[in-house]
Amino acid sequence: MDDLRLAPTVGIVGCVLYLLALAVPYGLVETTSAVGAYYSSGALSPLLPGVFALVCIIVLAAGREGRSDPSVAAGASIGMGVFIVALSILWAVTVPESLVLGLTESTLMEYHRWGVVLAGILIPLGGTWFARELDLL
Repeated sequence: MDDLRLAPTVGIVGCVLYLLALAVPYGLVETTSAVGAYYSSGALSPLLPGVFALVCIIVLAAGREGRSDPSVAAGASIGMGVFIVALSILWAVTVPESLVLGLTESTLMEYHRWGVVLAGILIPLGGTWFARELDLL
């Protein structure tokens, strides 16, 4: 697989991982209302960046397949990816630690916030790599 196709695929995988990371608490916590409280307790809910991750999948796939201008797709994915990561960091920093520890006895929830942020980092990295392969950077 050439890098011109692999780079946006990395961004797409980052988007899917971000969405999967957002779904993890629903499998770990017994009540879904507790997950809703967890996501709404920070400054901004990470579900909003989740919507942007869905859009970013479409943008990157369209750019990779040539259905839209690849340079526009690369730039848009970088912008949306940075936005996703910034909002995720803002949420992760502002969620009360006591709420996180009270959700479940699973130790995975202690690190979930940072896992969401790490998954989101792949999105702008894939977009930047795509832009580099298009000789835009």
